[in-house]
Amino acid sequence: MTALAVTEAPLVSVADPEAELALRFAAGDEDSLETVYRRWAPLVLSLARRSLGDGAEAEDVTQTVFLAAWRGRGGYHPGRGPLPAWLVGIARRKIADALSARTRRTEIAVAAAARESTRSPDPTCAQDAVLNRVDVTRELRRLPEAQRRVLCLAFYGDLTQTQIAHVTGWPLGTVKSHARRGLLRLGRSLDAGATARAR
Repeated sequence: MTALAVTEAPLVSVADPEAELALRFAAGDEDSLETVYRRWAPLVLSLARRSLGDGAEAEDVTQTVFLAAWRGRGGYHPGRGPLPAWLVGIARRKIADALSARTRRTEIAVAAAARESTRSPDPTCAQDAVLNRVDVTRELRRLPEAQRRVLCLAFYGDLTQTQIAHVTGWPLGTVKSHARRGLLRLGRSLDAGATARAR
């Protein structure tokens, strides 16, 4: 009898809090959603930020992941694996969706630009386009260094203002301010040059 008690003792264990949380989540306990979010949102956000390179977009994806997890909680089975692994699987799919959407937006923009360029086969239009690029490059060089850096990272590096803030280490407000002032100054310079050429 004693031997039997000794062999059965290890089977009686304190419930695993993480497993219990996962069971509550799967059962639709709304209080568990907040705990699950607090505990694993940083992991999902980190994955999204690394893959997307954009903090704002990563935050949107993180929200989408937890919304999808809550709506699809009936598909989670604790016996198949831990809840964080299931959340990471959803995160990978949502990140892939965000990257695909970004690619589609780029393709649409490129296609629109290509259509626009084919509308005017007139060689003078092509010459004007080259002159415009030369003008923009020249006027960019005349901008203060901070404004020039922000605009070059935006136009040539194809970075968002959030990404520029990360690259430069400047606050987002400073980046926005440099971009706005740089664009205004660039616009005035280009307008003045066009007026001078028209005379």
